[in-house]
Amino acid sequence: MKDMNREYAPMQVEQMGNGAKHVLTGIVVGGVIGATAMLFLAPRSGQEMRAEVKDKAAALRDRTAETVKDTVSQVVSKAGHLKGGVTGKAQDIKHKGQDLLVEQLDRASEAVEAAKKAIQEF
Repeated sequence: MKDMNREYAPMQVEQMGNGAKHVLTGIVVGGVIGATAMLFLAPRSGQEMRAEVKDKAAALRDRTAETVKDTVSQVVSKAGHLKGGVTGKAQDIKHKGQDLLVEQLDRASEAVEAAKKAIQEF
């Protein structure tokens, strides 16, 4: 049985995201082209067609604006989450570095004290 808990490299995740982006773009463009063709090929008067095109364009604009707002809020949320994670890791690394520095300074101080004692005994 395959392991379902795989970890992907950042490049693989980015490539997966780009593929989904291309598919979504193709679906949206195809939908717009299909809707436009349907409107212009349907047997209606010019005034009815203009009114319907206007209504459909307004609906598409509203849906697009809503989708963009949702996407932006998701990106902002994920960016904030990533920033918090990076900040936490940076703090951890900083504290580890400070601890190592103190430890090395203690060792150096002990070595200096031992050298002083050895010189005084000599």
